[in-house]
Order: sequence, then C-alpha cells, then structure tokens
Amino acid sequence: MELLEYHLGNDVRAFSTLRGDVRADDAYSSFNITHYCGDSPEHVAACRRELCNELSIDDSHLLLPHQIHSDRIVVIDPSYHEVFPQFRQPILPDADAIVTTFPELCIGVSTADCIPVLLYDVQHRIAAAVHAGWRGAVQRIVSKTVCAMQRIGSEPQYIRAVIGPGIALDSFEVGEEVVEAFLDAGFHPCILSRNWPKPHIDLPAVCTIQLEEAGVLMQNIRQTGIDTFTEHQRFFSARRLGIRSGRIFTGIIMK
Repeated sequence: MELLEYHLGNDVRAFSTLRGDVRADDAYSSFNITHYCGDSPEHVAACRRELCNELSIDDSHLLLPHQIHSDRIVVIDPSYHEVFPQFRQPILPDADAIVTTFPELCIGVSTADCIPVLLYDVQHRIAAAVHAGWRGAVQRIVSKTVCAMQRIGSEPQYIRAVIGPGIALDSFEVGEEVVEAFLDAGFHPCILSRNWPKPHIDLPAVCTIQLEEAGVLMQNIRQTGIDTFTEHQRFFSARRLGIRSGRIFTGIIMK
C-alpha cells in the first residue's frame, strides 16, 4: 500500500491511495477498497484491513459511500451518535460526498478519473470528502458540500481544500452533450477547444471555482496537478482500464 499524503493540519490525516505493484493482466492491482467495481470481495477486504491497520482504526470506522454521480451529501454528526459505534457500510446511503464532525472516523470517496476533493475546517474540526465527476460538478456538489459544512458550524475562511488526482484538461475530451451541460451551468471558461478536434473540460478548475464561490480562500486551495489518465501506472484510470477496474480512495481522518 502506498499513500499520497496531504497536509491540511496537524490534527488531521488526508491522503489518496496509489495503485502500488501493478500487474499488467490485473485491472485491480494492487490496492483497491471499492467494493462495487467488480473486484473480488477477498481482495477488497484484504486492502481494507491493510488501510485500517495503517490508520489504527476498526473496519467500521472506514466509510466509503456507494457513489451515484449526484449532488447528494450525507452528514455524519452527533445525530448519528446512537448508531456510530456499530457503523457499517449498509447504513450509509447512496451519496457522493460525506461530511463529519467525528474524530477517528475515516471518510472518503472512490475515483478513477473523476475529481476527489477533501475539505477540512481547522477551526471547527469538520471534515468532508467529495466525489466530483462531471455530472456532480455540473450540479455544484463541491460548493454544496461547503454549504453542508456551514450548516453544522463551519466557516469557509477556515476551510482548507485539496483537489486530488483526476483527469486533467489535456486528457478530458468530451461530447457536445457534456459541453451543453457545463454551458448551462455557467462554466464557460472551463471549456476549451485549442487545437483539439473535440472540446476539453478542465474539471479541477470547475472544482476550484466552486470552492471560491462558496467562500474558501484561494490560498487555502491546493491542487495536486496529477492527471490519472496519463499516470495510469500510478493511479487508476477508468478511461484507460475500463469501468471494471480498481479505484483510488481519497480519505480524511481527524485525530
């Protein structure tokens, strides 16, 4: 297991998983904890154990929603206190972002070209993980997640953000229906043609715009600049490997 770690504060750990020891004939090699992408349950369970050992948490404290490319956000706060000690995956509803106030709970999202975004309010200790594919980005899931954090006490000026590994502008060729969706949503500057035969969209820029719209300070936004499509040996890319392949897990846990 290899982790790309991000510094969001001294009392929080944030990271993305790398593929690890890649085998040419195995689209799931070597590290994958996403249970709904076609991998064997045994391999997923083994990878989850390895990550939980690294984080020193029980498996029930490692949360990954079943993502549906929506703007649905689940908030795990004191209202979940009664079920929290026995928290298990089936309790978590379909969603594309998670917000929590609980320490020692690792929340995260699964991606393989879509954009993962981690958020942490250093003053109020509220964390979030966001899956921003193009459909979720058009629905402004990133800015909506900041709003969800605000509803439980966060203030945007204290939020630090990381835009993790995902498909970059040069690699994200799209069709006209995707272009129309982004134009309708007001993201005109993020659609570029240049010398490409088809339009390209800058998804990391779309996420950055939404963070700024929500009040997150530009100096508190970090981009990894990693293009999963071109770096598919290090990070999973569904455009390279197909949808039946492993996924990057981008997670955050408050100490």
